[in-house]
Parts: sequence; structure tokens; C-alpha cells
Amino acid sequence: MKSIVATDLPRYDISKNYRWNYDHAPDPVEVESAKMPGEWTFCGLPVDSPLGMPAGPLLNGRWVLFYASLGFDVLTYKTVRSSSRDCYALPNLQPVVTAQLQGDEQRLPTSADMQGSWAVSFGMPSMSPEDWRADVERTRDALPAGKLLSVSVVGTVQPDWTIDDLADDYARCARWAVDSGADCIETNFSCPNVSTCDGQLFQQHDAAGIVAARVREAVGETPYIIKAGHVRDAATVGSLLDAVGPYVNALAMTNSVAATVQDENGELLFDGASRGICGDATRTASIGQTRLFAEEIAARDLPIEIIGVGGASTAEHVHNYLSAGANAVHIATAAMVDPTTALRIRTELAAQT
Repeated sequence: MKSIVATDLPRYDISKNYRWNYDHAPDPVEVESAKMPGEWTFCGLPVDSPLGMPAGPLLNGRWVLFYASLGFDVLTYKTVRSSSRDCYALPNLQPVVTAQLQGDEQRLPTSADMQGSWAVSFGMPSMSPEDWRADVERTRDALPAGKLLSVSVVGTVQPDWTIDDLADDYARCARWAVDSGADCIETNFSCPNVSTCDGQLFQQHDAAGIVAARVREAVGETPYIIKAGHVRDAATVGSLLDAVGPYVNALAMTNSVAATVQDENGELLFDGASRGICGDATRTASIGQTRLFAEEIAARDLPIEIIGVGGASTAEHVHNYLSAGANAVHIATAAMVDPTTALRIRTELAAQT
């Protein structure tokens, strides 16, 4: 197999809208991928490495297969719904200038060039169930051995819905994904870019427990993951674990750190609403949150794994997440900027043995 140069590879075009990038997904590449040292599992399933990708960059099956060919082993299909939903208008990925974030920052300035972090503004779009269910089935059939397909789902709250209605919608999508061949299910309980409860369930613990119980019933023994947002104190962590702990196999964190964004003229973008900041600037907060959750999970003796997400781009970052208590490390922003990120990390880790 040939070697790959990062600049030769396609990547998500932030100047184009979501649908354009969906329709222009790249094809897999043939490239040598270093074998990761050790034996690895993901939620009890054998997998070739702890390296995965969260839902953001994997718009459809072709994007999944592209990044699978580049060294990622757990691929999370971008969040899907029980009905179609359009994406927010551009910009969907706006580079920003920032140091490491802790969660109380505001008015981050924009940057013309990517400097490691960006504000994310998609709004959890989705193709119709008929489209994504067929695509998930094709994708699972095409994935090589040693790789897993996780499907991220979210409920689509309606004005007159109760929490039971929302739970049923989550469960419906989760069951559809399982029936289409998903190896794992992830419920998205955190989206900083929507104000309705479907994007904030990680902060509403009683409601989160109701939804998690309904999803567990729907998916049976299929591994079940919850994506959580930014949490900073042990009491909140404990309350969330008490609510969802009986139902889940893993928790994925951190789904960005929210902040407002201003342009070069001082005008606030996104109508002044906060947006999730993803990339390098979230790493310190995300590793800290991983450590905090690991401590609280151990104190309760819960069989829950942790997926570290946020700002990882090197073998050292992967080590830092694993040392903090993560069982896996998922990478999005760095891999969107440099699709060879996982290949490089695998080579670095293999050389350390």
C-alpha cells in the first residue's frame, strides 16, 4: 500500500454548506495503518484500537468508510432523527482564537484561518429515516473487521410533548439504528447549539433517566452510550450517574465548551447565542472532566466506560486521556483538519512499544 500525504486527501469544506459536504463525501483510501499495541475492546466488543471518531464529521456512510480507512476503529454516524431536519445556515464551522477553555469565557474572536479550534453550528440536522437507515445498513456491511459502527440518535421534541413522548422518540430511533446493523447506540444528550430539552438532557437528570431507561428497553443488549456536555463539579456528575448509571455502558465527553463568538467588527455571530467550541482549546477541560467522571464511577462501582472527546491530536494526548480514566479516545476536529491524524498517532504509539 502507498503512503499518504495529508495535503493530498479530501476533507470537510467549511466554506460549503452541510448538504454539499454530504453529497461530496470522499471514497476510502488504501494506506498502511500501524497495528496498535495491546488488546482493545469498546463496550465489551473487540476492536483494533482505542481510537474512534465522534458523530460530528461522519455525515454519512461514505465519510465513515473514508475515516475507517485512515486508522479510526469506532466510527460514530452523525446524529439522526425520526424525521428530516435541515442544517443551520453558514457558518457551520467558524475558526476562533482562544486559549484553553474552562466554560465561563465569552466573546471569542473569529479567525480567518484555523488555529486549532472552531465554533460549531449545525443544529443536529438529519436525513429522513428511510435514507439514513438504508445508509447505516450499507455502511455496516462495508466496514472491515476490527471496526465498529456506532449510531448517534436524538429525539425531536415537539411543542406539546411530554418527557415520555421524547423518550419514545429517542427509543424509536435507537431501535431503527439497531435493526439497521449498528454495533452500538449513542444518545445525544448534549448540543450547545439548540435550546430545547433534546439538546440539554445531560443537565436534566430526572428526564435523562427516563429517556435512558426507555432506550435501554428498546435496544436490548446492544451497547448503549450517552453523550454528555461540559460538567465541572462532582455533585452534578454524581446526580447524572445516579440517573442514567443503571442503563448505560459508556459515557462520551465532552461535547464542546460553549461560548459566544464575535467577528472582527465586534459583532456577535449566531444572533448572540452561544455555540459549542470544539478542538484543541477544549482538551484541558475535557481531560479534567474525564478524570472527574472516572472517580465518581469508581466510587459507585459502576460498570461504565468513558470515551474521552475533545482536543486530542497526538499520541501524548491519547495517553493523557487514557491515564485520566478513559477507555477510548475519539477525535474529530484534528482529523477534519488533517485526515492522517489517526495514522500518525498509531505509528507513534506502535513505536513506543
